[in-house]
Order: sequence, then structure tokens, then C-alpha cells
Amino acid sequence: MQKNPFSSLALALVLAFPAHQALAQSTPASTPAKKELIARMIKLQRPGVEAMSRAMAEEPAAQMLERAAAILPTRIDPDKQEAVAKGIQADTKKYLDEVVPLVRDRALALAPEAVGPLLDKGFSEAELSKILSLLESPEYLKYQKMSGEMQAALQTKLVAETRTGVEGKLKTLEAAIGARLGANGPAAPAPAAKPATK
Repeated sequence: MQKNPFSSLALALVLAFPAHQALAQSTPASTPAKKELIARMIKLQRPGVEAMSRAMAEEPAAQMLERAAAILPTRIDPDKQEAVAKGIQADTKKYLDEVVPLVRDRALALAPEAVGPLLDKGFSEAELSKILSLLESPEYLKYQKMSGEMQAALQTKLVAETRTGVEGKLKTLEAAIGARLGANGPAAPAPAAKPATK
């Protein structure tokens, strides 16, 4: 099978060609009024973009902390565990202090070019105007302010109602995994489930 000599060049050109220019060619030009509506919608989505980017930045660190918590008692002498744990926490805080703002700022900068063309293509000016009237209404803003409180209330009740059943099944799963791995004794305790924060 003969290799296409232009495939690498074509791929490089596609990657170098900004996505928003490609979308601009495939969709009719937007009006200034529609662009202003889209900018307002993107601005309203800022808290959601910040929360998403924070979660993306924090997730790998949280996974590493869970693994470290399981490994710590098996590899570090008991009299040194507290100091090592504090060091790990300090390293993690440094990572988060550097990475969370970096990812957040890039997400906010990329939102207009990533989300804007989708809104432009997917909605008419009249539809955007209707959506904005709902999103900017005092009632919806009040509802949004209560969303964290509502989520916390649900999580508190959910944990209370499911703790017994979940803990038993989690122990069963832990024992099954330990048996498959040939563990000689009880596995490290699983970290307690914590409610997600906004």
C-alpha cells in the first residue's frame, strides 16, 4: 500500500488552521448583535467553566492522594508517617496553587472560541435572546445561588440514607479485590466518601 506523500502536510495544515476559522467558513457570518448575545451567554457560564476546570485540575491530585494514603502505612515506618503525610499534603497544595489558576485561566480564555461557534451555529439570534432573558432573570439568578445549598442538602441526606448499604458492599468489594490480588491480610482502609463541593 503506497503512502500518500501529502497526508502529513494535510494533517499539519489542518492542525495549524484555527478551528474558529474553519467554523466561520462553514457557517454564515454572525451579526454583531448575535455575537454580543453569545458573549453574554459565555460570561454567564463563567462559574460553570471555573468549576469544571477546577475539577479537572484537582482530579489527578486527588487520585494520587488516595493511592498515597493506601501505600503510606505499608511502606513508611509508623513514627515517620505523620511527617511524610504532611509533606505529601504540602506538595499537593503547591501543585493545586499553581495548576488550578493555570487551568482556570486557560479554560476562560478558550471558552469563547470553543463554545461561541457552537452557540452561533446551534441557535438563532431570537433563540439566544430568549435563553438570555431566562438566564438573566432575577428568579433564575436566585435559583442558581441556592444550587450549592440544595446540592449539599441532597448529599447529606443521600450519605445518611445509603451509608450502611454502601459501606457493606464496599467492604465486600475490597475483600474480593484483595483475594484476587493474593493479599495476605486486610487491605488498607478505603478513604471515606466526601460530598463534592462547588
